[in-house]
Amino acid sequence: MSHITIRLATREDSALLAGLIRSLANFVGDECVVTPESIERDLFDSHPAAEALIAEYKGKAEGFALFFPTYSTFLGRPSMYLEDFFVNPDVRGNGIGRAMMLRLAELALERGYCRLDWAVLDWNTRAAEFYKRLGAEIIDDYTIYRLTEEGLTKLINA
Repeated sequence: MSHITIRLATREDSALLAGLIRSLANFVGDECVVTPESIERDLFDSHPAAEALIAEYKGKAEGFALFFPTYSTFLGRPSMYLEDFFVNPDVRGNGIGRAMMLRLAELALERGYCRLDWAVLDWNTRAAEFYKRLGAEIIDDYTIYRLTEEGLTKLINA
């Protein structure tokens, strides 16, 4: 673990983070329109929408975790949602992902959050196994729904 550094992203990391996000989008085969400017605006202006961790391995940024606070209405306490988590495939297996998850767990507890939630793509069995090894539980009773910007507009105009 001496070759791994996990740190909170700063405004100066906007381009780096945008590049890592593009790497994740490429890995999962999704469209990506993020820019350093959108990262800077949305993560580092006066009302940040999220935060990010940067994982460095042997001095090079190799992964990130993007997260934000949520709220558990049933528990009556804040929680954390992990929106995206990525380690470059060529350096997986070196403890980078585990180190990021440990830092997320520490942040959650330091901030008084009652839990950490995230979703995993059905086909990403390697990630699912990784999370299971960490002790994560699968929540089978829920299905994720989404209204895109187009769907939101249609709903408002219906």
